[in-house]
Amino acid sequence: MDKYQEQPHLLDRHLEWMMNSLLAIVRDNGSPPPLVHLAFKFLYIITKVRGYKRFLPLFPHEVGDLQPVLDMLVDQNPKDSETWETRYMLLLWLSMICLIPFDLARFDGNITSEEGHARVPTMDRILKIAKCYLVVSDKARDAAAVLVSKFIVRPDVRQKRMPDFLDWTLSMLSKSSFQTMEGTVVMNGMLQALAQLFKHGKREDCLPYAATVLECLDNCKLSESNQMVLRKLGMKLVQRLGLTFVKPKVAKWRYQRGCRSLAANLQAQSSAVQNQMIIVAANEADKEEEYDIPGEIENVVEQLLVGLKDKDTIVRWSAAKGIGRITGRLPKELADDVIGSLLDCFSFQETDNAWHGGCLALAELGRRGLLLPSRISDVVPVILKALTYDEKRGACSVGSNVRDAACYVCWAFARAYDPAELIPFISQISSALVIAAVFDRDVNCRRAASAAFQENVGRQGTFPHGIDILTAADYFAVGNRVNCYLTISVYIASFPEYTQPMIDHLVNMKINHWDSVIRELSTKALHNLTQRAPEYMANVVLPRLLPLSVGTDLHTRHGAILACAEITHALCKLAEENNRYKCKIILTINFPFMSVCTLIEKLSLSKMPFRGDPIIGGWQWLINDSLRSLPLVSSAARQHIKESAVSALAALCNEYYINENGEADPALQDELVTQYVSELQNTEEMIRCGFSRALGALPRFLLKGRLQQVLEGLKKVTLISPADVSFAEARRDALIAIAKVCQTIGVNGEGTQEEYVCKDNVTQIYATLLSGMTDYTTDSRGDVGGWVREAAMTSLMEVTLLLVQNEAELINANICKQIMCWLAQQSAEKIDKFRAHAGSVFLTLLHFDHPPVPHIPHREELERIFPRSEKETLNWNAASEAFPRITQLLGLPTYQYYVLLGLSVSVGGLTETTVRKYSAQSLFDYMKKIQNDSSAMESFSGLFEPFAVKLFTLCKEEIKRSKDIRKLRSSIGVFCGLIQFQGDMREKVLFQLFLLLCHPFPVIRKTTASQVYEMLITYSDVVDPAIMDEVMTILSDTNWEAELPVVREKRNCLCDLMKVPKPQLVSKVNCSICG
Repeated sequence: MDKYQEQPHLLDRHLEWMMNSLLAIVRDNGSPPPLVHLAFKFLYIITKVRGYKRFLPLFPHEVGDLQPVLDMLVDQNPKDSETWETRYMLLLWLSMICLIPFDLARFDGNITSEEGHARVPTMDRILKIAKCYLVVSDKARDAAAVLVSKFIVRPDVRQKRMPDFLDWTLSMLSKSSFQTMEGTVVMNGMLQALAQLFKHGKREDCLPYAATVLECLDNCKLSESNQMVLRKLGMKLVQRLGLTFVKPKVAKWRYQRGCRSLAANLQAQSSAVQNQMIIVAANEADKEEEYDIPGEIENVVEQLLVGLKDKDTIVRWSAAKGIGRITGRLPKELADDVIGSLLDCFSFQETDNAWHGGCLALAELGRRGLLLPSRISDVVPVILKALTYDEKRGACSVGSNVRDAACYVCWAFARAYDPAELIPFISQISSALVIAAVFDRDVNCRRAASAAFQENVGRQGTFPHGIDILTAADYFAVGNRVNCYLTISVYIASFPEYTQPMIDHLVNMKINHWDSVIRELSTKALHNLTQRAPEYMANVVLPRLLPLSVGTDLHTRHGAILACAEITHALCKLAEENNRYKCKIILTINFPFMSVCTLIEKLSLSKMPFRGDPIIGGWQWLINDSLRSLPLVSSAARQHIKESAVSALAALCNEYYINENGEADPALQDELVTQYVSELQNTEEMIRCGFSRALGALPRFLLKGRLQQVLEGLKKVTLISPADVSFAEARRDALIAIAKVCQTIGVNGEGTQEEYVCKDNVTQIYATLLSGMTDYTTDSRGDVGGWVREAAMTSLMEVTLLLVQNEAELINANICKQIMCWLAQQSAEKIDKFRAHAGSVFLTLLHFDHPPVPHIPHREELERIFPRSEKETLNWNAASEAFPRITQLLGLPTYQYYVLLGLSVSVGGLTETTVRKYSAQSLFDYMKKIQNDSSAMESFSGLFEPFAVKLFTLCKEEIKRSKDIRKLRSSIGVFCGLIQFQGDMREKVLFQLFLLLCHPFPVIRKTTASQVYEMLITYSDVVDPAIMDEVMTILSDTNWEAELPVVREKRNCLCDLMKVPKPQLVSKVNCSICG
């Protein structure tokens, strides 16, 4: 049923037969109790989706159902948590049956039962059941309140039981406290019952008790409760009491728009005349009408106005509806007083809760025609403020609900008022809604503003360029914030009515926003909007921004600097077209790093006339200081600051450091390059990162003649030493910088190594980049070497494609083989991100054809395994797609070793991941495929001899003096696997295993014995069959957790049997593995 939750009305045509089918089971006396409970559970699910109000009238309400339903309810256990759905549905069913138009006394018959005891009347039985379930904590309480509202208002029950029931309810309320859980449950039931009763009861029946109930409710002080549901129910009851105090009538003074058909909007003139006639008639009728307003109404309205400021939305919404309903029954003067009090909510001394509640109430009043046109001039300014309401609280802000509610007010006004009434405010409202739809931070507010704008365009028909704007800024288009700021805003600003308000909003409200993303988007939007109003930007906006850029507020300063930069750059681009709007902005203050670097970049791109000016030295110092300060900033902002500084450096150098001959000043070049290269050996990793990237951004005229110095400096950063083994980010940025330098300096095979990538330095460059492919450094952050490998792969690709497109002969076969083999290894590894990157680079080099990359080993076989058509579609992130392809490279001799190396990492993962599953399966599938091919098997197994020797040596070294139980246990499994290799390897493995049989840790001795036993069963050729039984008996019968001297004797016996040298005792000071 859950799929009908969004559109439950689709169930309506099926509700009756579903209910009848389930109730047939309930009515069948032969149905077992579990089946009955299941039927009621299904009924509840349907009710939950469609709502009980729609479901209730479908219940059968024949006289014959009364006693069976009563009997079933009596048989229920109110405390049984498994069958609450049954009790809930039975109470709803009973609330429908009790509407039968017969006096309940007629069902009592003879009041004396056969046993001579007095029988409880039906009326009292129902009331007793209702009271019982009003104090339970489950859903049945809600149904009991519905039952009360239907039952107590019956004429026969009202006369005999209503006063007593109300006394009991008020007594229970008075005795209960919302400070306890039990009291909260009881108060919830009583408040629900009273609210339902005053909603469905006749006014003349409820009026005598309303004042007493209101007094009791005041004494409960529900506004002090922290239970949201109790406060909401209290608000609901208060408004029902208020409606009881005043007569139900339609206010003659209310504003009536008349026909609200969209087609009628086309007849504006006739509609205006009709409206005037209606209003005049209403005013005349109002003078003749008399109102009887009791004093309690003031108390009710006051409580509702306080409820508008509640901390929970549901309470505020209930209070807003109450204000709308009660105001509709008040005389015009009192209603205007209510509106005046309501407008007091919109004070900046009030919280966001008061603003939200006030907006909801205004929307309700407008929707009901209770906000007269004379008040619109007071309301519109308030709503315009609410559309931009945003209060910072700590690290976030509040106010999105206020802005959303303000959009609802605009939506309601569009439906409530004639276009002529809103004409004076159309410009303000339309601009405010457009601004909210495009520039609001929250997507729900942008969509609400778009919907309100659409409603106004359709209902009012007076919004400028409404249809055009709606087409660009519809519900779905405004869902993407970046698209709103950078694309939709530019289109809307092409309409003059909206250009200046949009720019003013960005300058006044957004460049000082607490969220840095919004500030940056706003400045980019100002850049794009400059073309729409260049005069306004140059003459008004820039002079306004300059003082803000030296203010005390950091957010404002950051936004103002970025805005100055973006607007200046935009004006410069316009100036190049028509020689206007040249500006001069002097930097004499200390700005935040990111914004000042952006400003330097934009001013440089704007070709400001500062060549030879001392200020350029200040700019250079600011860029260098930003790079040196990277360790001091948060990790979140570090990357952004680094990129901003590097971009600023490139723009500054290109504009101010090049002379008329296209060269750099030698002294300046020497100072800058030497300074940057020296910073590469800084002890702070982040400073190395910053200056590596800075060297990569230098233009060619600064690198010319200094290339070897730069490459040597960057090469040193990529080397791993004990002091900087954890500097993975520095190594990554150095590798990226090497590729950038190569692309900048260009290729000339016969050129000098100080000016070009040439035959003298290409081998050195490739050696540095290939060394990055072997970085498997790990620390507390995980596989940080992966960052280096990823950068190395990217740089190898960029340098290789650069050489291929210029002088492919500089790439020799050995280099190309190493590149492709290392990429194949990375394509077989377990981390999805790095595997996908390696696969992408591998296929890019394989299928590049402008011209093709030379010397790729097994090119034809690779193109068959990885067809060009699948270059874009092959999902390397999916292990199920990647590993079946990459294991096919095991059949290519050049790639065998490297692919197997990569697969060993994936197959040998410690956890049962998807990667491990598919990599192992793919490897086994390949092995099955070649098991009958002797040459293939021989070639494949030949890989393992050198591999086994290295593995044994590394494992032996790894467990030396180790006390790590997991590591020691893993090594036992490795040694047992290596027993397959005969000769010296087997003897070394047995010696190592016999060492572990006398390890100081008993658990290691026991594990070793167990695994050696399994190993000898698996590989029967290890031991001579003549002594097999004796060896197996020693391994299985010996208590390997016994004292070491006893265990050592058994171990030495095994050594004698298997002709393995006995391990000699070594001092425990020197070795933790004791022989």
